[in-house]
Amino acid sequence: MPLAVCLVAAALAITTLMAAVLALSVRSRNWSIIDIAWGLGFVAVAVTSHLVSTGHGDPGRRLIALLVPVVWGVRLAAYIFWRNHGKPEDPRYTALMRRRTGPLIPYVVRTIFWPQGWVLWVVAIPISVAMCERSGVNALTWLGVALAAVGLVFEALGDLQLARFKSDPNNAGKLLDRGLWSWTRHPNYFGDLCVMFSFWLIACGSWFGVLTVFAPILMTRMLITKTGKQMLDRRLARTRGDAYIAYAARTSGLFPRPPRKDVATKVR
Repeated sequence: MPLAVCLVAAALAITTLMAAVLALSVRSRNWSIIDIAWGLGFVAVAVTSHLVSTGHGDPGRRLIALLVPVVWGVRLAAYIFWRNHGKPEDPRYTALMRRRTGPLIPYVVRTIFWPQGWVLWVVAIPISVAMCERSGVNALTWLGVALAAVGLVFEALGDLQLARFKSDPNNAGKLLDRGLWSWTRHPNYFGDLCVMFSFWLIACGSWFGVLTVFAPILMTRMLITKTGKQMLDRRLARTRGDAYIAYAARTSGLFPRPPRKDVATKVR
């Protein structure tokens, strides 16, 4: 069955990538490297699934299912590499390593690499499914492409605005609340969700593709309540105090909207 082969090949590709990142992380003692691998994981799944499903599925849909994850994943990985190069380890991983119990390798595999690896595999299932869809490109496919473009713009523009803001010494200690950052506190996370749902729409060439909606729903839950928005909001409220609380009161937590004029005192 082509889909089963794609899913197994995707798992092997992710395992290989995670093993390489683990080796680099152990050598450098910098566990933030895995953040670069997140985008590359989707690239690996798309390329591997495309190769092993050759001769199956609609060529147009297969090409779209290849290009969208590759463009998005390469851009994300390149940006995170540029952003983190020469910088200290991400505080999330530093805090995680402080809680380490037992030998190093089993601990980091259990707490960092295994969780991210299996979530990546599950969230990328629509990509593998799309590669095996026999129905041609339809309106939902193009809607997926359009949604991916929206997500890519939000991520790239948000990253550019933040990089320019941080590069100005006059902004030291200040919060960026202009541009996209005045419409949402997390343009990157909103962009991520757009892309995740775009993978699902591209896979919607049959009822089986529709059923893979669990993948973007899982990613939504992870970004909002687990390792993303909620954690970052709490950390910034703790470190930035009243300035961030006021910013959070007038600015959407995720989905873009015009900033509120009234200022509340609670992080949503």
